[in-house]
Amino acid sequence: MLRQFGIAVIAALVLVGSASTGAIAAPAGTDRAELQQAMNDLVAVGMAGVQVRVHDPHGEWTGSAGVAEVGRPEPVPTDGRFRIGSITKMFVSTVLLQLVGEGRLTLDDPVARHLPQFALDPRITVRMLLQHTSGLFNYTGEPQPDNTIVPGILALSGRESVASVQRDYRPDELIRFALTKPALFEPGTEWSYSNTNYQLVGMLIEKLTGLPYNVQIYSRIVAPLGLWDTLVPGNWPEIVGPHAHGYSAYLEGGTLIPADLTRQNPSWAGAAGEIISSTRDLDSFVTALLGGRLLAPPLLAEIRTVRELGPSVGYGLGLMQREFAPDCVGIGHNGGVPGYYSDIYSTADGTRRIELSVTMGPTVNLADLDSVGPLIAKAQALLTTGLCGE
Repeated sequence: MLRQFGIAVIAALVLVGSASTGAIAAPAGTDRAELQQAMNDLVAVGMAGVQVRVHDPHGEWTGSAGVAEVGRPEPVPTDGRFRIGSITKMFVSTVLLQLVGEGRLTLDDPVARHLPQFALDPRITVRMLLQHTSGLFNYTGEPQPDNTIVPGILALSGRESVASVQRDYRPDELIRFALTKPALFEPGTEWSYSNTNYQLVGMLIEKLTGLPYNVQIYSRIVAPLGLWDTLVPGNWPEIVGPHAHGYSAYLEGGTLIPADLTRQNPSWAGAAGEIISSTRDLDSFVTALLGGRLLAPPLLAEIRTVRELGPSVGYGLGLMQREFAPDCVGIGHNGGVPGYYSDIYSTADGTRRIELSVTMGPTVNLADLDSVGPLIAKAQALLTTGLCGE
């Protein structure tokens, strides 16, 4: 099952150059050479570009490597927007926990009590959705230990893999598709990452508030924190303002065909992964969340209470906890949609933080899990350098 893979590959599996740098408040002599090399290493394995923001005892720093668009010389903008994928789950979980704090539901409520139209197993609770212990099939596909994937609603290969992220989807359509598949295990007994859980959480928010979940994201998080680079696009396919292009490739008649996936219809990801943001906004968000500005202490403790998945990995209520190196534990999430991979991690005390976006190159075939491996390995090296380095 997916938990056997290791948390670092979740986003890449389930959601399927030149360099420039800029420094903010970094002292003389702090050239971040190791970070720059780690970014260059990602470009060397086929990524189009990468941007990074780091906050550590030396100050705050941004840098980039590669190009914003293949075939053009412009560098990746360090203030650019990008698709954050499953980092969206941190926002969605935060809103739902705020509703818990307002007494509109409890974490141990049966989900079926609030969303009876899906005839869910009555043992599935709100907490199980947030922590991926519901056992519900993942509508984007279920990775297997042998590196195969049980197909979901999206095409995984060929020209259709590009077309399938351009059409409109409705949350209830995605949920009902997942419910046609057998449950993976008895509710609460095991762990398996499922985007279906967060589609249900988005619908829970709408049911409880009478407003779409995106309105709640804006009113409860975006506006109070001034996250003006952050968008919840619905089915709108564009990325406005400075941004880098993300690519993928598919096989057709034995030939690898490149595709620019910058423009895609994010309704397929919805509350599980549709948000667009920037490293600046993500840094403000994780600082506010872990600093107690968005959740009362008991709820902040809940979101950070993890289910151990391995010796150095745990999953809370929409948050990952990972030990990147001895005495270096990060709290955050990763995210991936076709063309884009992202990470956000902070130490518990907030003194070290890193946010990054990787734009995939036109030779990356997401249907070939072996081709995703180098991205994951180099991205983890970059994260470790940025969060744990001197």
